[in-house]
Amino acid sequence: MNGCPIRNVLDRFGDKWSLLVISILSESFTSTEEKKMRFNELYKAIDGISQKMLTVTLRTLEADGLIQREVFPEVPPRVEYELSPLGKTLVPHILGLSQWAEAHQSQILATRSSYALSKS
Repeated sequence: MNGCPIRNVLDRFGDKWSLLVISILSESFTSTEEKKMRFNELYKAIDGISQKMLTVTLRTLEADGLIQREVFPEVPPRVEYELSPLGKTLVPHILGLSQWAEAHQSQILATRSSYALSKS
């Protein structure tokens, strides 16, 4: 990747699905016992994602070291995903951003609406 190293890292979180995948995996991480999730569990938990996009997102997050993938030599193959130690360090920041968004959502939507009216 060329360019600014910070942008290269933050671009990953600007896509549509990465933060959502990390958030869903973090729910299993923050529960009383850590749990791994299978592909179909993740797929069912994320409304609107295609199987192909989930596959691409999981591969990218794995390549970045944010999740770990374990393949079991069974028929059919079983694959489980969990947050990596690096991914776990990201969870408090995602939770903070999510809480901020929730707290300010109505204000932002009202401002967008006012802005749109002023431009029409």
